[in-house]
Amino acid sequence: MRFPDSFADSFPGLLRSEARLVFAALAAAVSLIACEPAVPDPSAAREPAVPNRAPAESEASAPEPDSRSTVVFLGNSLTAGLGVDPREAFPARIQVKIDDARLSFRVINAGVSGETTAGGLRRLDWILDQAPQVVVIALGANDALRGAPPAAVRTNLQQMIDRTRARLPKTSIVIVGMLAPPNLGPTYTREFQDVFPALAEANDLPFIPFLLEGVAANPELNQTDGMHPTAAGHEILAETVWKVLEPVLRRPEQNP
Repeated sequence: MRFPDSFADSFPGLLRSEARLVFAALAAAVSLIACEPAVPDPSAAREPAVPNRAPAESEASAPEPDSRSTVVFLGNSLTAGLGVDPREAFPARIQVKIDDARLSFRVINAGVSGETTAGGLRRLDWILDQAPQVVVIALGANDALRGAPPAAVRTNLQQMIDRTRARLPKTSIVIVGMLAPPNLGPTYTREFQDVFPALAEANDLPFIPFLLEGVAANPELNQTDGMHPTAAGHEILAETVWKVLEPVLRRPEQNP
């Protein structure tokens, strides 16, 4: 895919926008209501005590555990949905598609703004602790922005694949491709782009060639930073992912 010239200038906005994120704390006020004590009825001592109320239904029985299989999206701010409502991020839109298809899976969005392949590798054990049935690895954009060597990116991703297969042999892994900004030069962009299909082929994994296909560099589908998709952009990302993910979820081994 060829990017417009404006796309090369938009990538630095990713780091600037994330650096401006501010976390606010919420405060709650508690009101105490005083009421006068009731005058005791002398005859009440001779009557059996009656409970004031029946136990609420939520108190009588604990909620049933979620028995659905888990799909984890391991990614960066594109996965986390930076700048949009969490319900509008593409993993949440995938959950809607799963529910509409009546498939028994729940989505966990494990996207973290600024995440690299090295950071994802460090977090992988926590991801695997969730015993996911499917892991979608959507990392690499921030590696490219920092000019990380493509060989190092490939090594990190391969270690994620190997560690997942060692701990959870039945878990399916989906690789999501990413492109490097063209201002890094043709050699770097080519070597970086080749990492993802090569990994998918070598490991026989389902492959999504480019997460931002149809969205990258389109001002109508991106926020003012020129990099992070709007809600409409995330809908397109969800469609792109779903084309590859749906067949994986419908495999017989995923639905015993």
